[in-house]
Amino acid sequence: MFGDWGHGICLLLGALKLGSFMEMLFGGRYVLLLMSLFSIYCGLIYNEFFSVPFHIFGGSAYKCRDATCSDAHSAGLIKFRDPYPFGVDPSWRGSRSELPFLNSLKMKMSILLGVAQMNLGIILSYFNARFFHSSLDIRYQFVPQMIFLNSLFGYLSLLIIIKWCIGSQADLYHVMIYMFLSPTDDLGENELFWGQRPLQIVLLLLAFVAVPWMLFPKPFILKKLHSERFQGRNYGMLVSSEFDPDVEPDSAREHHEEFNFSEVFVHQMIHSIEFVLGAVSNTASYLRLWALSLAHSELSTVFYEKVLLLAWGYDNVVIRLIGLAVFAFATAFILLMMETLSAFLHALRLHWVEFQNKFYHGDGYKFKPFSFALITEDDD
Repeated sequence: MFGDWGHGICLLLGALKLGSFMEMLFGGRYVLLLMSLFSIYCGLIYNEFFSVPFHIFGGSAYKCRDATCSDAHSAGLIKFRDPYPFGVDPSWRGSRSELPFLNSLKMKMSILLGVAQMNLGIILSYFNARFFHSSLDIRYQFVPQMIFLNSLFGYLSLLIIIKWCIGSQADLYHVMIYMFLSPTDDLGENELFWGQRPLQIVLLLLAFVAVPWMLFPKPFILKKLHSERFQGRNYGMLVSSEFDPDVEPDSAREHHEEFNFSEVFVHQMIHSIEFVLGAVSNTASYLRLWALSLAHSELSTVFYEKVLLLAWGYDNVVIRLIGLAVFAFATAFILLMMETLSAFLHALRLHWVEFQNKFYHGDGYKFKPFSFALITEDDD
């Protein structure tokens, strides 16, 4: 949702040429290459080239009701044919409802992408638990986490998709807020499908059940297993890698000498509270994608309309050259360098915090990179 394919082509050319004279950028050539390809793709989604709309995939599905379609007093666009075959219809640019439409679209796309990536992170925690043969983590972390996240924000994602498909005018803010405040009230015009109200009640109950499911069972089961192991009961059945403290992936592990139940319980409580609160804050954090896309689009529009087109309006070669130089400088150093760095840092934060905190614990072996020098020292 960031950039357009004009800027993406420039990034692509920079990724191919900068390595000859700038070693630092050459080291990040693959990041630049991928960002340029994704920028070109996002530019095709919005059908824009340097913030200028192009009808690349055919004619628009909309037309102006009158000659002043972008005027504040105009009734706006009217639809007269099938939807645009790929991406956003370019006719939205310059219309009275451009910002409300694109802001709503980008916000919902950010939520969908965020919920999908967080679900992927929880799924990766399942494979971690399988690798360590920890059925406790599967039953009392993976399952309730999937239930909690998708009962609330998975349901919101479903509502977004349904609203897009049927063209409803339902207020999703109202639906999600009153799902908690008044779950039994009639939805009225905000009802998107038959049986939505009882489904919301069931999902709300599942979300409430998932919280104690994450919090209570695991510490008590670990305490019971520790007691049985060192009292000699069912020893042969319980000695397995599933309950081996050396491979238990959490920091809340069993100890051969003693079992600190309060420490394990507090750790599990912190983990559960962090996930519940993080499900809300992490989903909101993905809205930064919406803000980045809006900022990039508006900056591109300002540089194009207020610099290049303004200078081109003068019948003076010098003014036109100055305008072209300012536009080229702003495009290269602000849109391609500063905006690219900003997008990279925000994407890095989303991967590190919102995505990796679902499965990464950082309690494995210390990473030791391969080095010929170390091999030589060991031989000596």
